[in-house]
Amino acid sequence: NPQLRIRSIDRNSVDFVLSNTQLSVANSLRRTMIAEVPTMAIDLVQFIDNTSVLADEFLAHRLGLVPLVSHNVDKFKYTRDCTCAEYCKDCSVEFTLHVKCTEPGTRVVYSTELISSNKDVVPVTEGDDKGVILLKLRKGQEINLHCVAKKGVAKEHAKWSPCAAVGFEYDPHNNLRHLDYWYEKSIKDEWPLSKNAEEETENDPDAPFDYKAEPTTFYFNVETVGSLDPQAVVLKATRVLQEKLGALQLALDEDQNTDANTNMDDAEPWV
Repeated sequence: NPQLRIRSIDRNSVDFVLSNTQLSVANSLRRTMIAEVPTMAIDLVQFIDNTSVLADEFLAHRLGLVPLVSHNVDKFKYTRDCTCAEYCKDCSVEFTLHVKCTEPGTRVVYSTELISSNKDVVPVTEGDDKGVILLKLRKGQEINLHCVAKKGVAKEHAKWSPCAAVGFEYDPHNNLRHLDYWYEKSIKDEWPLSKNAEEETENDPDAPFDYKAEPTTFYFNVETVGSLDPQAVVLKATRVLQEKLGALQLALDEDQNTDANTNMDDAEPWV
């Protein structure tokens, strides 16, 4: 059975080892964490007034990439599954931003100045951090807009990805020869080993090569953008994989039952 061992974990990252499984399973988990774990992100922006130097489209793109706290994302419906006409509290969260620079100098507008209609879905911050810089205003300039955040996954748009990066490695000593290094003088000097090499031993280079050997241990380092806890990302990705495999199993069972019934109908009648 697959085994998972956590080496380190903090607020925004988790480092773990997945063993006793196949490369296809480990890579599926990696891809799912990046692209199929749902979060909340700004999807619609209505500009009421914008006299800043940034174009509406540019600012709308920046707003979409602002990470939002998504711990309660499972309580929201996808817009396509909701019965509302456009958006409602069951499938979305509304934000407003209205700032005008009235003093000489530059007025910096931060993501924490977005006012949310839901206290559980707000821009991600750490400590006294004011969040992401959205834009800068000079005296007399003003920004006034209305946003709608929706539930989604990163395979639709990268703004919904809970991960900033997912480190993934196997066979750190290249015992399986899955890499062909380019080097000038020395592989070991020009391609230093990662810390994961401490977990395994290097094969004797003079020993016969096993062409049937396959990797069974995989090293992950998941760094999130703060919208979800790192352990939540791993657990939700695992659940998504289970649901996909369950749906596949049901489809295969249904197909087999259909084939069996067809064969019975085509059989000769009993005498």
